[in-house]
Amino acid sequence: MKRNFYLKLAASNIKKNGKTYMPYLITCILTVAIFYIVKSLSLNPGLGNMVGSSYLNETMFLGSCVIGIFAFIFLFYINSFLMKRRKKEFGVFNILGMEKRHVSRVLAWESVYVTVISLALGLGLGIALDKTMYLVINKVMGGESPLGFFLSLEAMRATCVLFAVIFLLVGLRAIGQIRVADPIALLRAGNEGEREPRTKWFLALAGLLALAAGYYIALTVKNPIASLVLFFVAVILVIIGTYLLFTAGSIALLKSLRKNKRYYYRTKHFVSVSGMIYRMKQNAVGLANICVLSTMVLVMVSSTTSLMVGMEDIIRERYPMDIMVYFTPNGTAGNAPGVETVRELQEELGMRRKGETAYAYLAFSTMRDGDGFAVKKEYALDLLGAISNLFFVTLSDYNASMGEERTLEEGEILLYANRDDFDSPTLRLMDREYRVKEKLDSFVGNGIEAANIASTYFIVVPDSDTLQKIYEKQKELLDLYANEITQVYGFDTDADREEQAAFCSALRERLSQGGISARVENRDSERTTFIGLYGGLFFIGVFLGTLFVMATVLIIYYKQISEGYDDKERYEIMQKVGMSREEVRASIHSQVLTVFFLPLIVAGVHVAAAFPIISKLLELLNMLNNSLYVACTVVCFLVFAVMYVLVYGLTAKTYYRIVSR
Repeated sequence: MKRNFYLKLAASNIKKNGKTYMPYLITCILTVAIFYIVKSLSLNPGLGNMVGSSYLNETMFLGSCVIGIFAFIFLFYINSFLMKRRKKEFGVFNILGMEKRHVSRVLAWESVYVTVISLALGLGLGIALDKTMYLVINKVMGGESPLGFFLSLEAMRATCVLFAVIFLLVGLRAIGQIRVADPIALLRAGNEGEREPRTKWFLALAGLLALAAGYYIALTVKNPIASLVLFFVAVILVIIGTYLLFTAGSIALLKSLRKNKRYYYRTKHFVSVSGMIYRMKQNAVGLANICVLSTMVLVMVSSTTSLMVGMEDIIRERYPMDIMVYFTPNGTAGNAPGVETVRELQEELGMRRKGETAYAYLAFSTMRDGDGFAVKKEYALDLLGAISNLFFVTLSDYNASMGEERTLEEGEILLYANRDDFDSPTLRLMDREYRVKEKLDSFVGNGIEAANIASTYFIVVPDSDTLQKIYEKQKELLDLYANEITQVYGFDTDADREEQAAFCSALRERLSQGGISARVENRDSERTTFIGLYGGLFFIGVFLGTLFVMATVLIIYYKQISEGYDDKERYEIMQKVGMSREEVRASIHSQVLTVFFLPLIVAGVHVAAAFPIISKLLELLNMLNNSLYVACTVVCFLVFAVMYVLVYGLTAKTYYRIVSR
């Protein structure tokens, strides 16, 4: 045969199979474009001039790696739908006299066409949108819009290499399937899965247990660091449970519906239930994939969006005042010379002060036990346990910082809990019991403790003698792991960013010259770190969410097309024996509704169950506003559900056109 014959036949095959090939090609093009954009952004020198550039570059690089891995898995999976649909076609080629090596050449040229089209159009689209995405990121980061156009040859090379390898492996896998199959098997491939599957109660029970274990971990984890370790365990268990329940549990459900005579012996239910039972094994895997991808989209987009929207609140929690100075511990007397040095420099440089706070505090780790707190060395090292922090200040410092005039008697305390509530009227600590006179609604700001991943209980004690006794006792119990009393000074100002940065630089130099050790923090300067980290996570969440949505839509589309062709002959028979078009439509509607929205509902349940562990993970990034996270999750779910309904409408019409023509 002439070489042009294979080229023309491959092109003709792609054209004739447009309904199945075009969505695949479009997805390949968009995947190439998204990978190029993220890779190019990670290499764009302009990111180095943005705030938080180091975090932004690293996040974009990691994002490109994740997208590359997902593209590999995703395109392999989607290609399997194409091959299943076309095996009968290749079987016909064999019957008509084409040898397997000839069919393999046709497949090879089809892979070449897909590779060239995907890379050419994908890179073109990626290059066209790259500048736009860069400007969007620059706008979100608060930078100036730069002139010029950045074209990353390295990103183009990485994109070409990655997707050339992916398409090569996809093509080799398809050719391998053809070469090992016999023509009769190929002709029957489109009708595989027709035997009624057995109800596998063991697998259904195993799936239920795996899902229950994943939910239990997600709902009971308390420590944020432990949540980071256990999150992946819970994810794996939930994924396993989802697949097993969709595969085995769905069959059990359908057979239960079949036993319900009032439900089953209706035209629309009879056809749809009986049809789904015979094909549920392969159908269930697709539904499970849709469910898992939907869950990923909802979790990823909602969490990164909540971080981005709540970033200012997070920054103000971490940096309660414009400038904060944490002095090296210097006893219960604090560090008066250090505070005086700051005030002197304020006068010299004309730094305007709108409000200030100055206090000494003692903080150390404990293990909460009911209405008491145990202090032991091993608790100071137990990062995965239910650790709590205690934070002590004297009444005089509290009143001065908060502008109040509260009073306390001996043995009384004021208490504020930033995360976990404390409802007991008394507090036991190191062989002493204190009466909680009042629970506070707010407390003097301390960014370091606010950022601590463990729950912190802020306690006001009557005087410095009480604070000294607590200090000495924890020193005795914790030895080398004991903490010292630390002096803090902070103030707000209406000076601009440059003035604040200049003041902080001068203050560090002045304190160093005076032999005073301190840590100086400036809210405006530190904001860049948060913007870089959270902004990068947000954009990666959007990019990955887009990919996952594409994967979900494509799986739904191919699932409906595949089932439509499988059911076409069955519905033709039904119409010949008297079933009307309206009854066909009703049957289709029943079949689709029975299982189509199940993945969305289960994904919603997964997201709800994951809320506690995701909120703990967000605490590692200083995100404590759970109501904001809930709001973002609800909005994301509603938007995704609307998209899901639209996809349902489109695919149901496609399915109906296939089976009814």
